[in-house]
Amino acid sequence: MTPTIDRRLFLGGLLGGAAALGLSACGAPSLRLPEQAATGVASAGATMRIARPAANAAETLDPASSLSAYEYLGAVYNRLVKLDREGATVPDLATEWSSSADAMTWDFALQQGVRFHDGRALTARDVRYTYGHILDPDTASPQAGALDQIDEIEAVDATTVRFRLTSPNAEFPSLLTAYQCYIIPEDSAADIGRTGIGTGPFALESFTPAGAGVVRANEDYFGGRATLDRIEFYSIQDTSARVNALLARQVDLLSQTNLDNPTARVVASSPGTTVARVENAQWYTIPMLATSEEFSDPVMRQAMKLAYDPRAILSTALQGTGTPGWDNPVPPQLKAWMSEEREHDPEQAKALLKSIGQEDFSTRIYTSAYEPNFTAIATAFASQVSQAGIDLQITNTSADSYYTQIWMAEPLMVSYWFTGRPIDQLLNQIFRTGSSYNESAWSNEQFDQLLDSARADTNDASRLQKYQDAQRLIVEDSADLTPVFGDRLVGLSQDVVNYDEYGFEFDYLALGLREG
Repeated sequence: MTPTIDRRLFLGGLLGGAAALGLSACGAPSLRLPEQAATGVASAGATMRIARPAANAAETLDPASSLSAYEYLGAVYNRLVKLDREGATVPDLATEWSSSADAMTWDFALQQGVRFHDGRALTARDVRYTYGHILDPDTASPQAGALDQIDEIEAVDATTVRFRLTSPNAEFPSLLTAYQCYIIPEDSAADIGRTGIGTGPFALESFTPAGAGVVRANEDYFGGRATLDRIEFYSIQDTSARVNALLARQVDLLSQTNLDNPTARVVASSPGTTVARVENAQWYTIPMLATSEEFSDPVMRQAMKLAYDPRAILSTALQGTGTPGWDNPVPPQLKAWMSEEREHDPEQAKALLKSIGQEDFSTRIYTSAYEPNFTAIATAFASQVSQAGIDLQITNTSADSYYTQIWMAEPLMVSYWFTGRPIDQLLNQIFRTGSSYNESAWSNEQFDQLLDSARADTNDASRLQKYQDAQRLIVEDSADLTPVFGDRLVGLSQDVVNYDEYGFEFDYLALGLREG
């Protein structure tokens, strides 16, 4: 059965829309949140209602697609491997893995007795098929580029799959943790977008692209039965409408909605609702387009970095809910993080600008309502760099066209990513020369060589050092600013227990509603 919900609350708005949400917190003290989400005994047989942003009519349950219905994926599928909170690769459908001495061949052993929701047994042939589907140019998967080292995939036997690579990669298993890498049954690509047949803790009951849907507990899940019986998903486009539905207790959890601080205060102070904090979940960037006239000079880029203090951005824009970035894109919770802070020196920034004849430098910084903290970050950044004589005009543009007309087109803008990427994928996918996700178009031959050397290095300690050296190059030379890692603020009912999220994925097994 497809769930329904009172549409009048969404259109009318309990609080009169986003403006009222923001104004209600004007002059309020700093946001105070619980240290962790509530834990406790969950009610048996419960149904949770989750509100998510609406997608478009092309939305699909094919995990390899760029249009996948993200919230459903972790409920209905599993991957070979996944990441823990420190960025280490840990088992999921695979129990263990090993490589050849040159890191060119990788074998994965599968758990035995795992079945898809339609009763088929999981085998290595399904794994081989899944990655063939991801790499198929017709699929146009966002993960295909990250996996382009795969030369051949072999189902050695029913429970062993072998990957042969075109070049060494000691971090290869980590690349299989992406959410596009959920395993689907062999020969299912034509139908998987609507059937959602996986091995996960929930099985699909109904799904409407950009609409409502339901999943129910998989009674035979190899990891044990989920706490919840059912999850109902609702697609609600407007952020304030999603918040209003939560405050009216029509939904229990807001997914993919990062609340700004004023809205979070409203939710945290309202009867029956609260806010969970996901530490450093949002990686905010200010890419300077290295191919632009404004930022092609590395001296200019260095001056932009010296001119601002990330601690001030964190305090002003996010009111302390996060961690200063210091222009290092690796979040501090990852083991591979390079802990050195760069210098903050606006006077030196002034001197550098004068040395290249740019002491009166002025340009636009683009922002939009696409993400609730973009404009606050742009405003705080512009204020900071003004101390070095840099004049940035804040330019708001349409959220609908922000990532189609502004991103990688204008010289300076605010952007963001979700944290949870493995170190190899993060550095290669977003900073390597020529990568389609390289949002600043920065190119550094030494950096690219460091990444190749790290991939080929089978010694954990020296490989880690190379990834940290690569981070230093980003801080010193790149066209990318990382002012802050922001905590994601998630609105939920006070009845929700055992909410946990890492890498933008829920713990669907433990998630529940309080007894009584």
